Amino acid sequence: MHPHLVGESKQQHCADLIRALEDCHARGWWTKITGGCNGIKEDLNLCLRAERIERTKNHIQQSKEKRKKTEEIWKAIDDES
Repeated sequence: MHPHLVGESKQQHCADLIRALEDCHARGWWTKITGGCNGIKEDLNLCLRAERIERTKNHIQQSKEKRKKTEEIWKAIDDES
């Protein structure tokens, strides 16, 4: 299982899949080793990937805005000197 899913989870959209995978694993070791949980795990991986892509997109946008503000400050400093 993903180590970052243990404990308090930041992934709110995937919480149902996380619980479903944990329930599947709780059914016993035979279910885990025979691939009984593979479908749920694949769905969880896709959900986590989609969240990561969205998070990355937001971080890129925030970085662009921060960079723009920094460049405006630098331009103001250059204009004053």
